[in-house]
Amino acid sequence: MSAQLPANLSEETVRTISEERDEPEWLLETRLDALSALDDAPLPDVIQTPGRRWTNLEALDFEQLVDPLNQADTTERVTAEGVEVLPFTEALSEYGDLIEEKFGSIVEPESNYLTALSAALFTTGTFIYVPEDVDAEDVKIRAEMNSRSLFSHTLVVTEESSSVTILESIESGDDGVDGDRYFSNLVEVDAGENSYVQYGSLQNLDDETYNYTLKRGTTDTYSTLNWIEGNLGSRLTRSDIETNLDGDSSETKIVGAFFGHEDQHFDVNARVWHNAEHTTADLVTRGVLDDEARSVYEGVQDVGRDAWDTNSYQRENTLMLSDESEADASPKLIIHNHDTEASHSATVGQVDKEDLFYMVSRALPDRQARNMLVEGFFVPVLEEIDVDEFRDDLRELIAARLR
Repeated sequence: MSAQLPANLSEETVRTISEERDEPEWLLETRLDALSALDDAPLPDVIQTPGRRWTNLEALDFEQLVDPLNQADTTERVTAEGVEVLPFTEALSEYGDLIEEKFGSIVEPESNYLTALSAALFTTGTFIYVPEDVDAEDVKIRAEMNSRSLFSHTLVVTEESSSVTILESIESGDDGVDGDRYFSNLVEVDAGENSYVQYGSLQNLDDETYNYTLKRGTTDTYSTLNWIEGNLGSRLTRSDIETNLDGDSSETKIVGAFFGHEDQHFDVNARVWHNAEHTTADLVTRGVLDDEARSVYEGVQDVGRDAWDTNSYQRENTLMLSDESEADASPKLIIHNHDTEASHSATVGQVDKEDLFYMVSRALPDRQARNMLVEGFFVPVLEEIDVDEFRDDLRELIAARLR
């Protein structure tokens, strides 16, 4: 089912955005094609059971949430030696041909209503280009949302035998905007042959923001693409992290963590397509829910007919701190090749009463004992994070939430 087209969105609106940014004709046409697709584009698929839709995206009122001509952000970009990290407006003049070739090649703008809306309206974003044989670890993107709606697009291209670690954070600024808000973040990663990409994202938007993110990458031969996704903010988050393992002997890891409280809702999805031989995937997600928070998780490992010698593993665990919180999980294995080693698991449970009793009996206050157990619950995910700065930031946000 598609959403209603906002009355304040028209071809004139899209042309105004493109003209103000002095964009090339091909990008304007891409925007207009995405705009045209909105009439029939469906909303992203959500898990449904008889009589129930687990996440109700149809309830989003885009008429109120989207203010396309008043988007504002404060974004700091930190580059590393040999790497280009540029706002899209600057990158188009320097790398126009490469961007034209890669933009929309991984995330099809017309995939669904939310991707089309973002492709038509994005005003901020980053182009990251890592040339052949360059190794970089300190690329950072720190963004503040300073408007009712904000649409962002990031494109990462790595050449042969290069490596890069990218840390992205998004939070709400002190902009005086009252009421509900909407943030959209599309990320495309094209990992070249024998390259290594680690993309970490930490979202801590305020509790009046609806958040949609789709991060998708493709791998070439012998390349590695690892994702780290931390979600603590927003009222509702729909997060899709996806990798197409298109190159022989390529690898991916998707590490996710979320912590919901009050009436937050997290719809978190991790998906991997094994399309080549000798590929490996590891999906690890842990979440904690308190108060009346809600989570939905779907993990998909799809092994193609030509994906010989595949290794694919998935595990998701959710810890409930309240009787009013709710969690659902739907891990899936889709295997079309018998030369595969794969497993999947998902668990939902509460703090172990015996563990809690043991700690309280050692003179720890109830609250401190519970918080220590929650912090310990996240340790297996934190240990999967190779980047010290990201791990420390996530650990501090978890501790702050517990306080």
